[in-house]
Amino acid sequence: MPTAAPAPRPLRWRALGALCAALLTLSPAAPSAATPAGDPPLSVPADRLAAALDCPPDLGGSARDAVLLVHGTGVDADLNWSWNYAPALRELGYDVCTVDLPGRSLADVQESAEYVVHALTTMRAATGRKVDAIGHSQGGLQLRWALTYWPSLRGSVDDVVSLGTPEYGAAAGGLACILSCAPALHQMSPGSAFLKALNSGDPTPGDVSYTGIYTRDDLVVTPYRTSIRQGARNIKVQDVCGVRLVTHIGLVYDSVTFRLVRDALDRPGPADPGRLPAGACLGAPYLPGVGAADIAYAAAVVAPAAATAAATAPRVRDEPPLRPYAS
Repeated sequence: MPTAAPAPRPLRWRALGALCAALLTLSPAAPSAATPAGDPPLSVPADRLAAALDCPPDLGGSARDAVLLVHGTGVDADLNWSWNYAPALRELGYDVCTVDLPGRSLADVQESAEYVVHALTTMRAATGRKVDAIGHSQGGLQLRWALTYWPSLRGSVDDVVSLGTPEYGAAAGGLACILSCAPALHQMSPGSAFLKALNSGDPTPGDVSYTGIYTRDDLVVTPYRTSIRQGARNIKVQDVCGVRLVTHIGLVYDSVTFRLVRDALDRPGPADPGRLPAGACLGAPYLPGVGAADIAYAAAVVAPAAATAAATAPRVRDEPPLRPYAS
């Protein structure tokens, strides 16, 4: 990393370990009578689920809803969030939790989604109120899969905001999987069994406010229109600010995107571009706390890390089979 780019700001808290362990008895790895009706049992061991969730020690003490940040493909929570949304939201008084998905979210998406299920369940139990969730790229698919196949979660979530999520697949994923690729890349390829299952039912299940923010400058999720989800409030950044250049990774540090996210979190319903203040497109280019050194860090460390992880992850020839609950 260049000397001008700082290491990511500290993000992790472990003080909820005991609480997580206690709550996990309600959602064990094996089937249990405690599993809510209609929900499939979690297959991932309880200790792995607990170790992946990071929350502040005083979770539930804020007057705002707690926010879960779900990272994208090829990175972990620190690389995706520690230099942008996590500190910016904490500064505004939000309790922020993150979850680290297996294999940097290159493993079977169905397995990774169980970590999201556990995170949302634990946060709701700790705060006693609905929680919000933000997913970047594949992180939005994790949230969508969790809310589709674990119906008990729908009463625990207020807002879901997806940033550059390949709702109907990404062409780049299919090209990378001509011979073999990581399980999650198979599943994000257009026409995959995973995406067919996900898009066969209600695209916006439950009484949850769904916002999808995307950009025409996205060269990762291509074509960019695959980020448009039927039934959600879909917002293209350039429809708000016509000449704004925002890349796929730029969605996690662009100031206008952040304003839209805050509008979704702070007000009833999904984000509404009409509520942004006059001059929002002319203000600071980055969200609060992000500077040129952070952008250099994103270019020199985050993007190459994601590409390297995707290229070196364990490869399989075929897409993982659908779990019985989704078949």
